[in-house]
Amino acid sequence: MTAIDEITYESTSRFAQVRDDLRLHYHEAGVGNDTTIVLLHGGGPGASSWSNFAKNIPVLAQRFHVLAVDQPGYGRSDKPTEHPQYFVHSSSALKDLLDTLGITDRVHLLGNSLGGGAAVRFALDYPESAGRLVLMGPGGLSVNLFAPDPTEGVKNLGKFAYEPTRENLEAFLRIMVFDQSLITPELVEERFASASTPESLAAAKAMGKSFSGTEFEKGMLWREAYTLRQRVLLIWGREDRVNPLDGALVALKMIPRAQLHVFGGCGHWAQLEKFDEFNRLTVDFLTDGVE
Repeated sequence: MTAIDEITYESTSRFAQVRDDLRLHYHEAGVGNDTTIVLLHGGGPGASSWSNFAKNIPVLAQRFHVLAVDQPGYGRSDKPTEHPQYFVHSSSALKDLLDTLGITDRVHLLGNSLGGGAAVRFALDYPESAGRLVLMGPGGLSVNLFAPDPTEGVKNLGKFAYEPTRENLEAFLRIMVFDQSLITPELVEERFASASTPESLAAAKAMGKSFSGTEFEKGMLWREAYTLRQRVLLIWGREDRVNPLDGALVALKMIPRAQLHVFGGCGHWAQLEKFDEFNRLTVDFLTDGVE
């Protein structure tokens, strides 16, 4: 098992060629623990598994074998622009990664926003491989009953895609959080450097386009949520301006084994804004009883 103080970007960084045309980057920690948990990041500009979960990985690695995956199009993973609906694209890539690594047991999945949607798509398409789900403001399940669409966060995401400037990126990031002190100049620069490359911009446009393409219904996860048989923990920030809290209600009603936890004073990044509570809640949920 890796010691907490040894868990750094470099020490956990891995690559896997999962297909002839797709190489994924991921972080691995907690090797030797019996149960695997997969962490899937959100879809904002410059997002990656490390940017979303760097502080959570060492805590979770005390109990689990952790795989924090850069989804296709993000981080240091390949960035194809010809692909199916994005949730299908990402979840099938994850299945190929698990097969490549020889992981045949069920894996728990923890997904934030876009990653939450990919986690649900994985559970729907590969139910024999999916354990429990922890979903933070998940895309595809969030159906706003009262808040307008597109939301403030989605509008700012589109604005950056149209005009990829530092100012537009910072405006988007500030909508992510309730605690504005989390948006530092260093974070803005790091995310901008990653998001503004030609490959990242092209991949982001392809991702967005896939939600209105011929397979767009694959992204409407709420329509299939009633078929999920896994235990599901929905986590929402009360002040979420990307996927507002009312978006949780349809998922909570449709998923048979769902529960909802709401953090006050919290935006779209519950894993960072409510770090300690989030980690305890997640570990307790994933280790409570047996399936």
